[in-house]
Formats: sequence, C-alpha cells, structure tokens
Amino acid sequence: MKKWIVRFLSLLVFNIVVLLIIGWLTTARVGWSAIWAGAVLTALTIWVKPLIGRWFRSMAAKSAHQRTKVGEKLVQGMLVFLVALIVWVLTVLFSGVSVGGWLWGYVLPPVFILIGWAVYDAIDDRVEGHAGALYDKATGARPTDAEAAPTAALPSPESAAGRRELHDGLTDEQRRMFDELGKS
Repeated sequence: MKKWIVRFLSLLVFNIVVLLIIGWLTTARVGWSAIWAGAVLTALTIWVKPLIGRWFRSMAAKSAHQRTKVGEKLVQGMLVFLVALIVWVLTVLFSGVSVGGWLWGYVLPPVFILIGWAVYDAIDDRVEGHAGALYDKATGARPTDAEAAPTAALPSPESAAGRRELHDGLTDEQRRMFDELGKS
C-alpha cells in the first residue's frame, strides 16, 4: 500500500508541474484546476496508459511483419504519441482544463507529456525514494532493512541509466516503450 501511495503522490506532484508548464507554453488553460487535472493525469498514467498501450501494441503486432524496420519504428513512435494524446484528451474531459486550437491545445500538450514521462522515468527511483522516506517520517514508521541498507557499493541509478543511454541513445522510458511495443 505504501508503495502505491508514494508512487501516486510523487507522480501527482510531477504531473502538476508538467500541467503548469503546458499551461504556460500552450493555449491550454490549466489554472487552479491543475491539482484536479494532475490527479486525473496521474490516475490515467498509472492505470489507463498501460492498458491502452498494450491494446495498441497487440493491434500493431498483427501487421508488424509487413513493415520495414523504419516503418516499424515509425509505427511505434506514433503509438506512443497516440497513447499520450488519448491520456491528454481524457485529462481535458475529466478536469477543468480548457484548450484553444488544435495544434496548441491538442497536439503540443501530448508532446510535453511524453517529455515529462521520459524525465520522470529518469528520476523516478530517487523521487520515490525521497517520498518514501518522507512518508515513513510522517507516519512514524521505520524503514525496512532493505530500504535502510547503504547503497554506496552499488552504482547509482543515474550512472547506470547514463551508461545504457550511451550504449544505444535511448532513455530508460524510451527503451521500455519500445520493448512494450515489441511484445505481443
């Protein structure tokens, strides 16, 4: 239960920041509804995004043998964008966010959401670790031995992610999205 609460709250704070950036850089008006829209976006990201992505991947896998390698990468990229677009449209429908214009209101915000997902994936272990420590402190719980164990001997998640990115040029989130798109 603690894991889900910490994950939801840390992603909620991050999504509120992403929504405020969308409100500042596009014609979408987020305003004070950023908190509710952040909760909606967080719930959609945690529970609906994987379902939609799995459904699209299964549909695309049926015709994958007919596409070239470049065509397959293009389809995978479009599917990831389509998932972000659906999440954005559902966020707009279920919250007080208003959009103006198709390009600035419906096309660019999903791009910002994709960038936000990539950034969050790069920092989620650290953020959730700090949020978990705050949760333990607030509830008076003691961290388990696995959580309290020193990690100095282990490479940091950032350095491991950096090494993987240098190897193929993809962030962990992009690699995970491509891996999920490739599964049938």
